[in-house]
Amino acid sequence: MASGCLRHTDLPHTSKLFADFVYHFDRLSKFYAYNALDRQSYRRAAERLNYSNDRRQALAAALRELNPDSPQLRKLAQPGTVAVVTGQQVGLFSGPCYTVYKALTAAKLAAELDAADIPAVPVFWLATEDHDFEEVSHAYTLTAQQQTVRHQVDLPDLDHTPVGGVQIGDYGVDQLASALAGLPYADEVIAAVRETYKPGATMRDAFLGLVERLLSRFGLIFVDPMQPAIREIAAPLVAEAVSRGDELSARLQKRNEELAAAGYHAQVHVEAKTSLFFLLEGGKRLTLHRDGGDYLVDDRRIPNEELASRAAHLSPNALLRPVVQDYLLPTVALVGGPAEVAYLAQTEVIYEALGRPAPVIVPRSQFTLLDARSVKLLKRYALTVRDCLDSIDGLNAKIAQRVVPEQLARTLAESRITAAAVLDRLVHEVGAFDKTLGDAAAKSRAKILYQIGKIETKTAREALRHNERAAADASHLFHLIYPEKHLQERLYTILPFIARYGNDLIDRLYDEVRLDCPDHIVVEV
Repeated sequence: MASGCLRHTDLPHTSKLFADFVYHFDRLSKFYAYNALDRQSYRRAAERLNYSNDRRQALAAALRELNPDSPQLRKLAQPGTVAVVTGQQVGLFSGPCYTVYKALTAAKLAAELDAADIPAVPVFWLATEDHDFEEVSHAYTLTAQQQTVRHQVDLPDLDHTPVGGVQIGDYGVDQLASALAGLPYADEVIAAVRETYKPGATMRDAFLGLVERLLSRFGLIFVDPMQPAIREIAAPLVAEAVSRGDELSARLQKRNEELAAAGYHAQVHVEAKTSLFFLLEGGKRLTLHRDGGDYLVDDRRIPNEELASRAAHLSPNALLRPVVQDYLLPTVALVGGPAEVAYLAQTEVIYEALGRPAPVIVPRSQFTLLDARSVKLLKRYALTVRDCLDSIDGLNAKIAQRVVPEQLARTLAESRITAAAVLDRLVHEVGAFDKTLGDAAAKSRAKILYQIGKIETKTAREALRHNERAAADASHLFHLIYPEKHLQERLYTILPFIARYGNDLIDRLYDEVRLDCPDHIVVEV
């Protein structure tokens, strides 16, 4: 399995903050506690941890409700063991590919720390509290015929309901089986999905069951923040955050101003009424707003002190969640994607205010998988993966230019170059004679060259229309590399790739995780 790299600055929609985080950390080091590429960062972070043994034992007991007894769980219960944490929403059919890539990054880092005499285990945080069901209710697969298929679970009346406990009567496994039909390992994949995404299973249990099967050999420990025992452990920190709401809000607003002044954007908008909490009540996750020293929910006003007393029934928002997570766990490193890396620049001030040691922030490994046909097509048309990160029309245009008959392409190019040279001379001489005429000639020059360009474009489009094979090749590349104008890892679930290459693909990708290289990795499978 060969591989190469793409810089994130060559990928669409990469934020300036994330690009600087991975390539110019010195530019924003004041917003983060550690540089992930400095291997000493992990030892320093481990030494700063102040994690009580009482909390460790309470955590281990709570985790046994969800995790079977294992060497990793027993190891976490031992003083001095640190956690490498990642997590994801409990999405349909394991969610996008990057769910697995996050877990593999955490597992690889934990193994490397272990080898460096820093006892570590990988931990996966199940984001069961989130209440945006639309975000987790669909998944995409790629068929054997290289077509993109959307899978959707529809349920009414789920407003503000935490997704982890939602029960689904029909997950659409039959549709998934049809989409994967014809792939070599489809039967094994569908069997695993039928065992986990059973009718009536909750989103958490279905997701957890499948991810455990896919990643069983990597020793992940799973955390569900909706477990009452987990909430009780976190309650003291949540109560403190409630009581210091004014201070935390002020710090976050100041941090957002600092990010903007440095030329970056704040991932999460914060204003005076922004609350760091949701209220878990009646099976709902209700939005709270700050109003002076009190909080508002629906038509009710809850005094600060009362809310603090209900800390075990509060759910943190995106900015507070990492701090709560790293109070619960002896976290040395937190593995996240670009958006998470961005909002952790804001969260750093909450760690500081609450006296909690911030972990090392580690960008997850990112992959684009290429099949053998795609590798051949890229070579045939002299394209790069970057060339394919465009619309289907844009990719068609690039391939079209390469299928125009060679002599015709040469004549068109020569005509454009010759016309430009003649027109340049004409504009210069007319302009020397009369400036107004020169300006008019310059405008005419642009129009003439534009028309020549249109002839080239139309010729290329017609060449592609006559070449059905080239059009099919463009479709193959687009659906694999940039489907629906998304990076492959952000749209497709991992299941069609396992159905094509077998579960050994997971081990091969684990080997490709490079903790010393921040680039996007292109893997020829």
